[in-house]
Amino acid sequence: MAQALRERSERLALVGEHTAQSSELFVRWQEQGDQRAREQLVERFLPLARKLARRYSGAHEPFDDLLQVASLGLVKAIDRFDTSRGTAFSSFAVPTILGELKRYFRDLGWSVHVPRGAQELALKVEEARQRMTSKTGRPPSVPELAEYLELSIEDVLEALETAGAHHTASLDAPRDDGEDESGTLADAFGQVDERFDIVEDKVTIAAAARHLGARERRVLLLRFVEDMTQSQIAAMIGVSQMQVSRILRRALEQLRELTQAEEQVQA
Repeated sequence: MAQALRERSERLALVGEHTAQSSELFVRWQEQGDQRAREQLVERFLPLARKLARRYSGAHEPFDDLLQVASLGLVKAIDRFDTSRGTAFSSFAVPTILGELKRYFRDLGWSVHVPRGAQELALKVEEARQRMTSKTGRPPSVPELAEYLELSIEDVLEALETAGAHHTASLDAPRDDGEDESGTLADAFGQVDERFDIVEDKVTIAAAARHLGARERRVLLLRFVEDMTQSQIAAMIGVSQMQVSRILRRALEQLRELTQAEEQVQA
């Protein structure tokens, strides 16, 4: 018992000495503008910022980035702390640092724009999920999260879906579908549209058709765009069906020669 009391007294004495030294550093910084005192305060309370940053280390953000944000919050707390209030610096610094971390996740950590209310709900659910996982050793179910947070299941599902917007994945990232098929994420989205070839052909033919005569272009338009028969075309332009057939054959041969010549040039 005596040994325990002595150890407790020694710890209290160390805490008191630490507090007195911190108070002296605050006086030197705030009243005298001593930059070295400010640096010493940062060094002294950096473990606190590190501890708070680790609370968010499971949120898929690099710990070094989180520590940088927490350190910024620490510096702000040091600059804003009012020693005349008589409160411990840590009591003021903790909410300041946490506020900076939450602001980072809310405003800078999102890959797409998400309304602030939805961001805060997503972070609230994520924090609860981490706490429950640490406590039970397994990820909680959606109903368990809803009961823990006193939210509806729909709200929890919406928050989890919103959290997906917090990060993006590269389309070049490896993908395994579990069926011995590998590739990238891009392979899972759509396929090559065969109509691209049709578009390219149309552009090539349109360019070549400009070299044809006006009557040939009109007959081609009526036959292949308006889908008219040769008899209908003959009646419209005032020639025989046989003449329409010859015009079409001659125009198609010219187009073939022109497009082949263009392909050779491109090659």
